[in-house]
Amino acid sequence: METILNPKPQTQNPIIYPVILAVPDKQQKLTGREKVAFLSRHARGALEISAQKSGVELTHLIKGENGEPLPFDGNYWSLTHKTGYVGGVIASTKIGMDLEKIRPCSAALFRKTAQDSEWRLSNADPTRLFFRYWTSKESVIKASGAGIKDLSKCRIVKIIDHNHLIINYKNQDWIIEHHDFDGHLASVVKNNFNVEWTILPASLNDNAKRHVG
Repeated sequence: METILNPKPQTQNPIIYPVILAVPDKQQKLTGREKVAFLSRHARGALEISAQKSGVELTHLIKGENGEPLPFDGNYWSLTHKTGYVGGVIASTKIGMDLEKIRPCSAALFRKTAQDSEWRLSNADPTRLFFRYWTSKESVIKASGAGIKDLSKCRIVKIIDHNHLIINYKNQDWIIEHHDFDGHLASVVKNNFNVEWTILPASLNDNAKRHVG
């Protein structure tokens, strides 16, 4: 059965359903354009499950001039993919999602990702903190439709707890929620939503739609 994290909260806030699909071992070994094409299709499969959970029927997905996802029928969407996992989420307002495998990073990349004042907000494990910051900022620029050039314009202004923080970007605050799984970390724009994460292992991918409930 699928793994569902965080039971549905008993509140009136709307729920978003970020869905993460494992990539089968065989497809992880693909290379080049073939790999990119598969991961893109697989991520859209995750988005379709998210849409079903939200009661939304996917139509033709279109991207803008800068590759940003364009909303349809008032629905916003975001995709993310890495070698081992892909993800997708749909929402009624601007949304962004990102995931990364947690791994060692260079000091130069730390400096590029955030300023000293941001790093001083937490004394937690620096590697996990790096990926909290990176995936959070990626989620915000995806939601805003900006490119990677705006990563440095996103500022971490508050660490709420182990799985939530606030980013300020262009004078707007964005609340981000994280989820750790299998050596990876995923982030999604939370704001006023409640979040229900769904993780599907590779063995269930082919029949994923049957497990949507």
